[in-house]
Amino acid sequence: MSDPDLDRSLGFLLHDIARLMRKRFDQRARHLGMTRAQWQLLSHLARHEGINQSGLAEILEIEPITLARLVDRMVEAGWVERRPHPSDRRQRCLYLTAKARPRFADLRALAAEVFEDVLCDFNLDERDTLLELLGRMRRSLGNRQSGGEIEPAERIERDGIRARKAAAVAATLGDERP
Repeated sequence: MSDPDLDRSLGFLLHDIARLMRKRFDQRARHLGMTRAQWQLLSHLARHEGINQSGLAEILEIEPITLARLVDRMVEAGWVERRPHPSDRRQRCLYLTAKARPRFADLRALAAEVFEDVLCDFNLDERDTLLELLGRMRRSLGNRQSGGEIEPAERIERDGIRARKAAAVAATLGDERP
């Protein structure tokens, strides 16, 4: 039985869509012989090359010891390398190897296929709007998490959207007041 409240819950929908996308990606990536943890590590490392292990563990939301074991396996397989930190000899920085770069390109191509599956029923304008809205959500959460305030222009835009929505709801209920 479907719960209509959950079907309209932003958190539930985002989580469920992400889960289904991961599942679809896993199915398509299986032939590459990589686990989800491995391709997630490669993906995040490609965005943050030179990061230390504790920073990458935080991004991946896993314990540092878990990441250390995963990195050890990735180093042994020739996908990742550890290099000395330029100014802190206690730290090691992580980098993709030359062997990993084509594999990462394969993973990106698979991701593009999955994204196309997800967005196949959307026209280009809808796709752009969806991505813009999701980006704004991420920026909003990022600003609040880091203790920053929302920029005045973003607040005005957000409040304008709320006012238009309130007016639309009032109009459908027969009330002319916003």
